[in-house]
Amino acid sequence: MNKLLREADVKRPILYIKNMVCTRCILVVRQELERVGLAPVQVNLGEAELAAMPSDRQIGQLSQRLEELGFELLDDRRKKEIERVKNLLTKKVQEGVLEEHFVVSVYLGEAMRKDYPALSRLFREVEGITIEQYFILQKIEKVKEWLAYGELTLSEIAWKLGYSSVAHLSAQFRKVTGMTPSTFKKGGGKRRVPLDKIPIHYGDK
Repeated sequence: MNKLLREADVKRPILYIKNMVCTRCILVVRQELERVGLAPVQVNLGEAELAAMPSDRQIGQLSQRLEELGFELLDDRRKKEIERVKNLLTKKVQEGVLEEHFVVSVYLGEAMRKDYPALSRLFREVEGITIEQYFILQKIEKVKEWLAYGELTLSEIAWKLGYSSVAHLSAQFRKVTGMTPSTFKKGGGKRRVPLDKIPIHYGDK
């Protein structure tokens, strides 16, 4: 059980959970924690802070329930770090506005207080792509979402996601998906992929 928890935080143990990608995931995980008798103080993407140390029985029940719902309790430090990287980037993209000159390495280095080159090597070793490529995949899924809703122009989308131009966005979109944004939009946005199902590879088209 101890491997599932943040070692330095005995009073407020923290569980790390894989595949949490949206606010609905947070609600589902909170419900499952309460169902096994745990009192979550706070639940965020990728982690849940508890009011008290859970028993082995509670951890077992929770792990089984979460796996049935497509989540996973993490017990490896490397996996925890990688999942935190994913959650931070997912949350950043889902906020809908990237600051001008946003830099992934600076953002993650400050947020995680880790040496970014080491973090980057670990991510690529385990996931098979770079952190920057993963971030691009997240942005492209957000572009698909907005195109499917049809409420924003491509120029507005490019600005919100920190692209230097519509041409830059379109080129990246085509590299990842194999089609232009306009072609995707004409198809009614049917090729969107749920965030927790995004394949970990990067297009070389």
